[in-house]
Amino acid sequence: MIAGFLNPDEGRITMDGKDLLGVPPHKRPLNTVFQRYALFPHLDVYDNIAFGLKLAKVPQDEIDSRVRKILKLVAMSDYEDRDVTTLSGGQQQRIAIARALVNRPKVLLLDEPLSALDLKMRKDMQIELKEMHQKLGITFIYVTHDQEEALTLSDTIVVMNEGKIQQIGTPADIYNEPVNSFVADFIGESNILNATMICDKEVNFIGHDFKCVDTGFGENNPVDVVIRPEDIYFTESENKCQFTATVKSCVFKGVHYEMFVDTDKGYELMIQDYDAYEVGEKVMLYIKPQDIQVMRKERTANVLTGTVIDNQTVEVLGGKFPIPNEAEPGSEVTVEVPFGKVDLVDDVQSGVLEGEVYFILYKGDRYHLTIKTDEGFLWVDTNDIWDKGDLVGINFLDAKVK
Repeated sequence: MIAGFLNPDEGRITMDGKDLLGVPPHKRPLNTVFQRYALFPHLDVYDNIAFGLKLAKVPQDEIDSRVRKILKLVAMSDYEDRDVTTLSGGQQQRIAIARALVNRPKVLLLDEPLSALDLKMRKDMQIELKEMHQKLGITFIYVTHDQEEALTLSDTIVVMNEGKIQQIGTPADIYNEPVNSFVADFIGESNILNATMICDKEVNFIGHDFKCVDTGFGENNPVDVVIRPEDIYFTESENKCQFTATVKSCVFKGVHYEMFVDTDKGYELMIQDYDAYEVGEKVMLYIKPQDIQVMRKERTANVLTGTVIDNQTVEVLGGKFPIPNEAEPGSEVTVEVPFGKVDLVDDVQSGVLEGEVYFILYKGDRYHLTIKTDEGFLWVDTNDIWDKGDLVGINFLDAKVK
């Protein structure tokens, strides 16, 4: 839509205060760097970069000057006569970036431009892109599914899910103050846990009470908490210890060790620390109040709209469920289904509804799944292990359905 190939259904897209609706793509002051480079194989490096300038009928002397300048910027000065098909992936990506930048766009759109590169080259190109951005002083809009890339490159991050903006903020804001469990899980490693806000600055999770710095969540209300793995500390002091655990696994990750521990109340946590602890070792742990991020729950149950068929049946999400009720047939009702009362079966035919595992969130002692159906979403708490993309049959355990 920003590039101009689709029109928004609603809202506006403005640049420098001017509405872009109706402005064709070739007249918008922006360029795109594609995921798969999209270089012209029949043109050499020079002609690939100069292509847009020639279309714009820029004088040849200026084309030469701008191409040489942009080649120097992307560290490819001696490559203008090379066939693009002989270049490495990183070199091709530099040429794709140069081709977009040589037109001096006000905005550069980058569609996962580094995803085709190997890890080391991707990290090198991240640094180069950051430097180019600082030198050029233009806006980059950068689409990525790589959380580290987003944190490394961005001044501002917009986290989206299903076309809806979840949070906008600086990388530090997004990492340290996620607004919901989706953002917390998407950006960086996290322990995301069910909790109860006892009162201001006190929260209960993993079976223990903890001091925190959050206020305004009410008393005895269900919330989620996020604890980053690097914010759980080992201690030898019983006075500092807030809970104990047993080390389940320990893997060296280069800079730190990544450990999973089973806590004294049966929860699993991820911890990252510079020191290694042996598998099976009993450890004492604590968490600082400022490292506990409390978030409002997006929902505490599935709240769905249904239509009464008869006093034993309600149609929900296109499926007819055996739910006793006293409402008039044909009337619209609200159906509340606890997360733990949605039963998933791998035999799709034996379910009232069919769905797909869309998102998986581990909560320390259970999995919280988002299930996508043809008519909408359901959320499920389960101890069963499913993979993203699994097709499932869906039933309700009607005893707890309201």
